[in-house]
Amino acid sequence: MRLVVIAGPPGSGKTSILMHVVRSLISRSFDPAVVKIDCISSEDDKRIAELKVPVMLGLSKDMCPDHFAIYGFEEMIEWAKKMRAEILFVETAGLCLRCAPYPDKCLAVCVIDVTSGPNTPLKVGPLLTTADVIVTTKGDMVSQAEREVFWERVVEANPTCKVIEANGITGKGVNELVEIVVKCLTVNPGMQLRHNPPFAICTLCTGERRIEREHHRGLLRHLDGSMEYVGE
Repeated sequence: MRLVVIAGPPGSGKTSILMHVVRSLISRSFDPAVVKIDCISSEDDKRIAELKVPVMLGLSKDMCPDHFAIYGFEEMIEWAKKMRAEILFVETAGLCLRCAPYPDKCLAVCVIDVTSGPNTPLKVGPLLTTADVIVTTKGDMVSQAEREVFWERVVEANPTCKVIEANGITGKGVNELVEIVVKCLTVNPGMQLRHNPPFAICTLCTGERRIEREHHRGLLRHLDGSMEYVGE
């Protein structure tokens, strides 16, 4: 079983790229399966199901979708085995961009939109910096100079990644990604995350709605960057 985790900002074209990859794999007689993780609702699972592959939808509701995905990897892999899938794709919604839902044995793919701004790759953090492959999309909507600056920022943030320019509508660049997918390693028990998610549960996470600092406990960061622990 190969595991491919596709993450990236909302609207970057993750699902469109994924569907092109799945179509290509089917044409090569591979058996993929897809788990779509979203927050409140999604119709993407129905789009993907039209490709005649097993699809599971997971809604994180009031949890971070990347945390939700991380907790669920074991269950997803077991489900994909029952579906007799050779390659499991997990697409996560991604919200804060600070979480990096990449186990060490997966192929980690970050899809990012070039129109999001030239400095965006430097702002994303582990979601991008720990990925194996960075797929840039919507490059046809900016100038060549803007594309090149964006790619330079991607490589600056993640010097070891493979950068692929892709188009979610035409499928440009997808074959290059598929070649990497079919060569990725199989997963084994005992996987670990490549990077820790945000390291604190604050009172907001547990339901506190009052904003004054006196109501908050845990590891708190100040605007000047300093941190303090408040609590027992």
